[in-house]
Amino acid sequence: MPDFPRCRRTSWSDADAWADALTEKIQTAGRRPETIVALTRGGWVPARLLADRLGIKRLVSLRAQHWGVTATPSGRAELTEGLSGPVKDQDVLVVDDITDTGQSLELATAHVTAAGARRVESATCLHINHSKFRPTYFAQEIPREAWVWVIFPWNYWEDLATLGQRALAETRSLEGAAALLDERCGLRVPLTELRAATDRTTPSA
Repeated sequence: MPDFPRCRRTSWSDADAWADALTEKIQTAGRRPETIVALTRGGWVPARLLADRLGIKRLVSLRAQHWGVTATPSGRAELTEGLSGPVKDQDVLVVDDITDTGQSLELATAHVTAAGARRVESATCLHINHSKFRPTYFAQEIPREAWVWVIFPWNYWEDLATLGQRALAETRSLEGAAALLDERCGLRVPLTELRAATDRTTPSA
């Protein structure tokens, strides 16, 4: 991730629309899963929204973690926590929020397959078409040339803390940091929110 990438802040309304679109695609395909695997942390919320819409009661998790610079060709992903429940002989849908490099979802689907799942499909809210891995279903495809850093509602404060702390280190003032984020990232943030984000200690992903 560049120090100050262009950003797109998304909303809970966007999340609902993505979940509706994914549900329609899955139902049209006639491929209702028995188990949904949420790729944490980004896939937790989308997975729960899909489970609700599809009437799936079984939801388990699998954690992938990025090392180095996330969402760039040099980024490297590793699975750091195994499946929270068995998937053997199950029809499984692995869910994440976005495929950017695609490494996390590729690792996750391979892991679920190796764990004995009968059928493994995948779904994401957003798919960047430079990703090395193409999910079975996605709600929206974004061309490579239109890449931006997507800020989801479930990681707004974390991303704002990261970007805000970088901006503060460069400008040395809250007002300067807000102006920098607006100019370079296209991210307009109230000073009260920027102060709250940069004042807190952000745990690592």
